[in-house]
Amino acid sequence: MARRKLSNSQIVCITLLWGILCYMLLTYSKEITGETIFAIVTSGIIVFVPIYKNIKRRGDNKS
Repeated sequence: MARRKLSNSQIVCITLLWGILCYMLLTYSKEITGETIFAIVTSGIIVFVPIYKNIKRRGDNKS
């Protein structure tokens, strides 16, 4: 599968959307439980690990 390079604006948009969804999850939930924290942490891993790998790969190609 071909890997796609993300631009800075795409990374910012993905990060902002994730932040908005986390904000909505925290404000609309009746109470903050372990499940809520687990959902935020796992979604953060799913979102930010590919972004980190993309940025790391972008830095390796410049050398």
